[in-house]
Amino acid sequence: MHCPSCQHHNAEHARFCNQCGTSLESGCPQCSATNEPNAKFCNQCGFTLNQAAASTATTATPQPERSVGQYTPKHLADRILNNRSALEGERKQVTVMFADLQGSMELAEQVDAERWHEILDEFFSILGEEIHRVEGTINQYTGDGIMALFGAPIAHEDHAIRACRAGLALRERLNAFGKRLRIEDGLNVSVRIGLNSGEVVVGTIGDDLRMDYTAQGHTVGLAARMESLAAPGTVLMTRHTARLVEGYFRLNDLGSSKVKGVTEPIGLYELESEGRLRSRLDLSRERGLSPFIGREKELEQLAAVLQYKETVPRGFIASVQGDAGIGKSRICHEVAEEARAQGIDVFTCACVPYADAEPFKPIRELIRAYFGVQDNDDDNSARQKIAGSLTLLNLGDSNTLQLMFEFLEVADPNQKPLNIPPELRIQMLFELYDRFNTAAPDRRSLIIIDDLHWADTGSLAFMERMLTEVCDHPVSIIYNYRPHQPPHWLTDATIKLDLRPLDESAMLELAERLMGCDPDLQALRKRLADRAAGNPYFVEEAVQAFIEAGTLVGDAGSMRLTKPVEDVKIPDTIHALIGARIDRLSEDQ
Repeated sequence: MHCPSCQHHNAEHARFCNQCGTSLESGCPQCSATNEPNAKFCNQCGFTLNQAAASTATTATPQPERSVGQYTPKHLADRILNNRSALEGERKQVTVMFADLQGSMELAEQVDAERWHEILDEFFSILGEEIHRVEGTINQYTGDGIMALFGAPIAHEDHAIRACRAGLALRERLNAFGKRLRIEDGLNVSVRIGLNSGEVVVGTIGDDLRMDYTAQGHTVGLAARMESLAAPGTVLMTRHTARLVEGYFRLNDLGSSKVKGVTEPIGLYELESEGRLRSRLDLSRERGLSPFIGREKELEQLAAVLQYKETVPRGFIASVQGDAGIGKSRICHEVAEEARAQGIDVFTCACVPYADAEPFKPIRELIRAYFGVQDNDDDNSARQKIAGSLTLLNLGDSNTLQLMFEFLEVADPNQKPLNIPPELRIQMLFELYDRFNTAAPDRRSLIIIDDLHWADTGSLAFMERMLTEVCDHPVSIIYNYRPHQPPHWLTDATIKLDLRPLDESAMLELAERLMGCDPDLQALRKRLADRAAGNPYFVEEAVQAFIEAGTLVGDAGSMRLTKPVEDVKIPDTIHALIGARIDRLSEDQ
């Protein structure tokens, strides 16, 4: 018997799902007798329990079997299958998504079978495209919906953020899909999406990519419950997911609800839109940046990029390498603050881990920033700012403007797009960039590019082109990245920093500055410093986890314990980060 919420297969006479706790029995609205969830007629009074199912039982055309492997992009399938022996049996921090087409049986009655199959095929194609775009994996097709995982079998440190990005994209595309079906077929189509985050243990991965897994707690079941509770056309998540994405997305707090199988009420949040935060550094700044400790010498070295020579208009190239959480973005932030204090323009961008799905994203960020386009500007305002800047540089002809509008994704939908092949389009953008630099005034500026290790091929080519700015203008560029083979053109960087773990005294000072000097905290500070092994991000996240759990209370620098701490558990955010690092290794490693 399949559970109506999470589709888990249960024993034939089970009363509750052993995966998510949902009742497998339904009450008859006529006589209140108990029936199995898939029953079409009441076993006591004969009342029709599922009118749509009963009327279509003999006429509905069977739906085609959908294989997970069939819909998974080859590069992602190869990566999973080539490493499956290392992935099987691992614990993963994941975000689970359930999405379903509401009232599919009733909808199927309103069109012929062939048209319904076409509608379902398009529906599943949209789901697959947006989930795979951020490297999520569809684990199961449920007839009129899917179950997807973000962070398994391949671990991702930002699994919840990826799931929300997919959720927003799906909401937009599926709402447009529904509007079109209302016009073309008279169908009122709506989709509900539910999200929850937690731990699973990856089981066997089949050749078709179907994955067995063991849920820890109610990770999967709660995601299924969120989907069933979501209003049509919305994305609903638990507090477990919300706390991982707060600030990165705007959420509507709907309060708490009692969920079957869970003792405490569960916080419910509706996903609304993109938020104001873009990176972990933004989140740290929102909370209040931790004290800058133990990097004074490295900061002095890196700040040399601001020492422009007055006689020769030439900047510097700098590279900052280090493990995740070691402080690369923070030291770049300190240099940026010093630059602003000197009146130097600062432009920043970040590469994203799913770079191939959003090519040129960091370059778009840089150019939008140069034109003064803000995140909250609408497309019309953005076009006005871009056109004004290019016109001042005598680059405002119609084709150039349209090319830039399209590249920055703010083109007027009523304007006919340029009919240019992709290769020629990129070449024209390169040439425009060169003309732009030649015409631009020589103003001192600093460009900071975060997470170069995630850059896509197109962005790397653009960045190499940017090196001419350093040669001909008072422009300096800082790249930071995790240990990997940097592009060949970065080996000639003037300043190279390799950030190492902080020493024990610096870690103890950081823990003390964050929590305070209370003698009761001494043992905890020491354990934190030891477990962190020189990584400041670990200490910050551990303290935050203690605050969220109510173990630590008070303001930064003057906290106190509310209960003894037997051990320092690794926060979920650190678990996910370490898991992602492990999954980037080869199977032998």
